[in-house]
Amino acid sequence: MKALITGITGMVGSHLADYLLEETDWDIYGACRWRSPLDNVSHLIERVNNKDRVYFEYADLNDTVSLIHLIEKVKPDYIFHLAAQSYPLTSFDSPIDTLNTNILGTCRLLEAVRVVGIDPVIHVCASSEVFGKIPPEKKPATGIHEECPFHPASPYAISKVGTDLLGRYYAEAYNMKVMTTRMFTHTGPRRGDVFHESTFAKQIAMIEAGLIEPVVKVGNLKSLRTYADVRDAVRAYYMLVTIDPIPGEYYNIGGSYTCTVEDTLNTLLAFSPKKDEIRIEVDPERLRPIDADLQVPDCTKFKKHSGWEPIIPYEQTMRDLLDYWRMRIGNGEQFLTR
Repeated sequence: MKALITGITGMVGSHLADYLLEETDWDIYGACRWRSPLDNVSHLIERVNNKDRVYFEYADLNDTVSLIHLIEKVKPDYIFHLAAQSYPLTSFDSPIDTLNTNILGTCRLLEAVRVVGIDPVIHVCASSEVFGKIPPEKKPATGIHEECPFHPASPYAISKVGTDLLGRYYAEAYNMKVMTTRMFTHTGPRRGDVFHESTFAKQIAMIEAGLIEPVVKVGNLKSLRTYADVRDAVRAYYMLVTIDPIPGEYYNIGGSYTCTVEDTLNTLLAFSPKKDEIRIEVDPERLRPIDADLQVPDCTKFKKHSGWEPIIPYEQTMRDLLDYWRMRIGNGEQFLTR
């Protein structure tokens, strides 16, 4: 069996590759741009060089020809489409690039599969951001379920609405085995430093190393989030494509621990010996023009279908995230203070 992961060099893609190498005998093909950073997959490079079940293939979601060549060459049995411009705050500054990469890029990939004429099981990764800014009085008592209306609150979220609908369209129009997920907040080691919990952890690790003043800069601390560990998330993605995959279905997936962003910051601070010395400062540049601030999922549909449950405790996820940044900073790597 062959699995193709678009976005293999990202946090989720790299953890998915690790999971599939450990739990299956599949060959793993990762779609990479020539300029993709390899930090998250550095531990796989020896296997790539030795052609030991892991292969990096050039492709770009903005280049249809490269995608057709990729699909013709690999002919995957499974496709995990994770690649995207994935930073909501960045999307306010780069809306056209975000919409092009995420919507048209998904269309180009699915068209490449259709044109080449293979029939893989395809996972299209949308996002919980499609639900956007739900007023508290309209939030279902059990959490956001699949049939809640979309109200995207950023160009990124709008792009993921398009991604979500494209996945379902190709399943219904062309009988392709496409399923869509709306994953809620998921984090852990290798999380990009543009996301709130990861920038908190990075700043704390830099403070501990004496690299910056004892000030953690923050954005909106009142937003509510439900957290899952990225390692639970990739296990869910594997189960999605292997347990009775139903073309055209769409699922909410998320963790079981809900708290405010401020609570997350306090959890990370509690792990630090410098916690009593650190001050908190709001940075206006970290605030979104509009925020999806009530992200609490109802994952009943996916759990009933697959039997999946999150198993990694929230505290372990946050401790592992902080230790990840401590390790990188301890290795002498240099980082922006964003």
